[in-house]
Amino acid sequence: MALGDVRVLDLTRVIAGPFCTTLLADLGAEVIKVELPGRGDDARYGYPKIKDVPVMFLAMNRNKKGITLDIRKPEGKDILRRLVAHCDILVENFAPGTMDEWGVGFQSLQPLNPRLIYAALSGFGQSGPYARRTSYDIIAQAMGGLMALTGFEDGPPVRGGGSLGDFIGGTFLAVAILAALHHRDRTGQGQFVDVSNMDAIFSMLDGWPTIHALSGRMPPRLGNRHPFTAPYDCYAAKDGYLVIGVGNSQLFAQLVAAMGKPELARDPRFKSSRGRLERHAEINSIVGDWVAQHTVDEVMDILGPNGANVPCAPVMTVDRLIRDPQIQAREMLVEVEHPSAGPIPVWGVPFKLSATPGHLRHLGPELGQHTDEVLKGLLGLGDQELNHLRSQQVI
Repeated sequence: MALGDVRVLDLTRVIAGPFCTTLLADLGAEVIKVELPGRGDDARYGYPKIKDVPVMFLAMNRNKKGITLDIRKPEGKDILRRLVAHCDILVENFAPGTMDEWGVGFQSLQPLNPRLIYAALSGFGQSGPYARRTSYDIIAQAMGGLMALTGFEDGPPVRGGGSLGDFIGGTFLAVAILAALHHRDRTGQGQFVDVSNMDAIFSMLDGWPTIHALSGRMPPRLGNRHPFTAPYDCYAAKDGYLVIGVGNSQLFAQLVAAMGKPELARDPRFKSSRGRLERHAEINSIVGDWVAQHTVDEVMDILGPNGANVPCAPVMTVDRLIRDPQIQAREMLVEVEHPSAGPIPVWGVPFKLSATPGHLRHLGPELGQHTDEVLKGLLGLGDQELNHLRSQQVI
């Protein structure tokens, strides 16, 4: 596997950091997830359980080994330092400065392993006036500018669904880590990787920072519409919702012909992209009224790849997605056996590599499941030492 020779010490929690390390684990890295003794990652408790099993945690932390270690205690710090000597990457998403305060920040650990890549993910990064602020997904989306773009014109800003900001930050961190690995392959030197959720989201604002800086224009909230073309929106059919995206006049002609209104393509009001954009409410009303007369499947038959070949799609709900033939063909839903809950479906590996494909090997670990295996195997600790550490609640 692509990262089969890489070992990661994962000190992250909840979503953003664990998603990053799961991407690395999916590509074959040996990821050792470190959790607090007796409690573990908050994600074990904050999401729905099925048969008393924290299925979200198991899916989010698949392919990882799990140990318990309290790195705030002197003996825990010592074990962490010893583990670092055997690892390629350390990933953490504590508030900036926390690891330094505990005496196990990058400056303390780097001399122990000059090849170490120390990756830190936080809401606002390690520098700047906001560095010590607390952040969650909604904070990152608000501060990064995404919420200001999202929502309908006559309504409030809206957070992107799910934990989008967290997943964006985790993905950016994984990319940065891979870049640092490549640098280390060339130079032998590790480095500090600093990724901010605010920075990551700010870089994905559809070019509006540049547009505003040069023109003074502000991005409007458009709901599901597009700022530069129409019709491009979400429409209600008899039994659900679908989207239609028309990016040029040829596609518009195909759309209205399929709707039985070919004359609209020659209508001076709608003939040009500018005209359609200026009259978006009118053209959306025409398209919406037509869609409302049909079911989603009927519209897809008329407009889809076997019909007029206009870009369109149903708004897929989770119940449809888990049965979808494209998801199945791409192996994006994989069942993994759990000892008490039975088969648990989780999302598959999202990148397809021809020579070194990723693989879903097992679900996330039970709390401390691999503590003895890791500490014995990497550090050579014996049963007496492990029993002592347990008695002191270090592991």
